[in-house]
Amino acid sequence: MKVVLNRLVDTGKETLGKLTVHDELKDVYECKTLELSWKDNKQNISCIPFGEYLVSIRTSEKYGEHFIVNNVEDRSYILIHQANYHTQLRGCIAVGKKYSDINSDGELDVTSSKNTMKDLLEILPDSFYLNII
Repeated sequence: MKVVLNRLVDTGKETLGKLTVHDELKDVYECKTLELSWKDNKQNISCIPFGEYLVSIRTSEKYGEHFIVNNVEDRSYILIHQANYHTQLRGCIAVGKKYSDINSDGELDVTSSKNTMKDLLEILPDSFYLNII
């Protein structure tokens, strides 16, 4: 199984992308992603660098079951978790079904994040490689 996060637009406040789960011959699942903008990989204010990362399942009181992105240079606890707004992120990756300006602040948010996270937890193995391009 191949998992690719394709970053599409960086607005200066947030980065919008598409996460695709590929099986050998076809796309298995696709969702939208929301991250912070690129700010030189600075902790709590930047998305992480492009590259390939080992991701594993994790559980916490705050997010329940989610994923952690391992071995990010100069960073720790980069998660793939449910969130709707870029203001809820500190370098993590939020997933959702589509983009919409939910809170009318002029920035796109992701919708159905909780259900999208549930789908990914059912589809993806306990550990996998994520390619961010």
